[in-house]
Amino acid sequence: MHDTVWFEIQGIPSVFVASSEFGEAAEAQKAALGMNGARYVLVPHPIQDATDDEMRAKAQDALEQIVSALTEN
Repeated sequence: MHDTVWFEIQGIPSVFVASSEFGEAAEAQKAALGMNGARYVLVPHPIQDATDDEMRAKAQDALEQIVSALTEN
């Protein structure tokens, strides 16, 4: 989330991507960093043990959400 906030401050649209297990933490970080508008997309948990093919599938499934988050005003 810190990198997302840094990019946003620089005027570069960004999206934080994490596993669904970290949704509450993302909300807490947004508030703590004073960036309630920071965008994020959650992918299904877990990711640590996922194979490359499973990660590609998660990325493909999240792509539309990521693009949407980057292009919304």
